[in-house]
Amino acid sequence: MFANIARVLAQSSNKCLPLIRAKHSLPDLPYDFNALEPVISAEIMQVHHQKHHATYVNNLNVAEEKLFEAKQRGSVSDQIALTSALKFNGGGHINHSIFWTILCQNGSSEPGGELAEAIKRDFGSYQRMVDLLVATSTGIQGSGWGWLGYNKQLNRLEIAACANQDPLQATTGLHPLFGIDVWEHAYYLQYKNARPDYVKSIFKIANWRKVEELFGKARHD
Repeated sequence: MFANIARVLAQSSNKCLPLIRAKHSLPDLPYDFNALEPVISAEIMQVHHQKHHATYVNNLNVAEEKLFEAKQRGSVSDQIALTSALKFNGGGHINHSIFWTILCQNGSSEPGGELAEAIKRDFGSYQRMVDLLVATSTGIQGSGWGWLGYNKQLNRLEIAACANQDPLQATTGLHPLFGIDVWEHAYYLQYKNARPDYVKSIFKIANWRKVEELFGKARHD
């Protein structure tokens, strides 16, 4: 979904044709802008998706195009200079693409199945996990994300914080299951500076069925 794959289509007279690079695109929301009200307003959802996420996608495509050109030139220095733009915009695209899917209208109250069992095993209870994720998310200094992730190597769930748009798996090795965006653009128009109120309310629209699906995929892939 997020990989930038370049394919060589043909060669002629010992001259390679230009590589064709697939561009990233803004995914559609799986619901209307107003579907998550009153927890998240339609205005926030529209700005968040159409402006912020769209900007990450556009800037990621620009950065990847520059990276492609730098590789063609053989300039290692120029490739290194693009690292931060790729990480920031690529992370923003990955994080938001997950975020939209783990929220839903009339969210499911609690996880079930193997995810519920893992939460009880690793945190003691669902409420304990929620409390830890709320504390981690609200405690982030500046902008970032709070995550419930899966450590496949140790076969356990963990709570983690990522600064800015750092993608969870690429920076910590944890598979992302449920994330809370605590950039101000995600809540400020509605909650002002009351980040804890926003973070606690997110669980009312949590799509635990989707999170269970992500957990199963992370465990068995």
